[in-house]
Amino acid sequence: MINLIPATPENVKKAAKVIRRGGIVAFPTETVYGLGANAFDERAVGRIYEVKRRPSFDPLIVHVATHEQLERVALTIPPELKKLTDAFWPGPLTVVVPKNPQLPAITTAGLETVAVRMPDHPVALFLIQEANLPIAAPSANPFGYVSPTTARQVAETLGDAVDLILDAGSTPIGVESTIVTLRNDKILLLRPGGLSVEEIERVLGRKVEELKSEDPLAPGMLKRHYSPKSRVVILESWEKYYRLRALYRRVLLVLPKRMCGVEGDVIFLSERGDLREMASNLFRILYAADRKRYEVIAFFPVPERGLGKAIMNRLRKAAGI
Repeated sequence: MINLIPATPENVKKAAKVIRRGGIVAFPTETVYGLGANAFDERAVGRIYEVKRRPSFDPLIVHVATHEQLERVALTIPPELKKLTDAFWPGPLTVVVPKNPQLPAITTAGLETVAVRMPDHPVALFLIQEANLPIAAPSANPFGYVSPTTARQVAETLGDAVDLILDAGSTPIGVESTIVTLRNDKILLLRPGGLSVEEIERVLGRKVEELKSEDPLAPGMLKRHYSPKSRVVILESWEKYYRLRALYRRVLLVLPKRMCGVEGDVIFLSERGDLREMASNLFRILYAADRKRYEVIAFFPVPERGLGKAIMNRLRKAAGI
C-alpha cells in the first residue's frame, strides 16, 4: 500500500519518527522531492540505494537544518565555501567538503568528502529538525530517471517501496541544487542547478570553473542522467525537427516560449520565456511526455545564462550527450 499523506505538522512529526527508526521517507524540498534516511544509519542508507537501484559509487547529498548538524557531517568548511553557505543557505546550494570520519562510507560512496546542503523548504527543514539528525537524500526517483517535482510522481515510480511520502504540492524550483567545491584554490562547479553561477561569482568576486571529470565526485555527474524512456533530442534547426517527424509517429516539440503557427504536438517550457518558469516545468514536462509514450521529446535549446545553464545540463544528460 502506498503511504502518501499531506505534509501537515502532525504527519511531518510522524515521518521524523520513521527516519529515526531506520525508515525512508520521500519529502519535498525547494528543488525536487528527496528520498531521505538517517545519514548515520548504514542499513537505512543502503535501502535508499536499493529502492532507487542507484550504483554504490554515486554519493548522496546530506541535508542539514542547523550548523550543529553540519559539524556532525563535515570536518571543515573552507572559508570561501563558508562565505557561500552564509549567503545562500537555506537554499539550492550544495558544497562538497572534507567529511567527518564518523559519517559512514556508504553515505559518501567511499569518498573522503561529503556533499551537504540546507534546503529552503519549510517541510524539509521541519522534518530534519524533528528527526534531530542529518538526512541523506538523493532525488526520490529510480536512478537515472526524471527527478520528481510532485509527490504523485514519487508514488507512481517508487510506490510502496517508500515507507512514507509527504505531499506538499509541486516543488518551486524544479531542478536540483547547484554543487560546488574548492580544489587547489579554485572554486569548481560540479553540477549547475537552482542557484546560478553568476550569483555565486558575485558573492565570491571571482570566476567559478567547471570540473572536467568522469569520476562522480558529487550526484548528477554521470554522462546520462535525468532520462525518460522516450528519446530526448536537442534541436539545432527546424530541419532536424521535421526529419524527426518524418521518422517517428509520435514526436513532442518543446519550445522555450510560446510561438504560433508550429505544426505537430507542441508544448512550451514557459509562456513568457522566463528561465525560472522553464526550470520549474522541465522535469514535469519530461515525466508527462514519457507517461504519454512519446517516441521522441525534441527541445530547442535555451539561453545558457542563469538557470539556463542548469536546464541545458539536464537536457544534455537526458539526451546522453
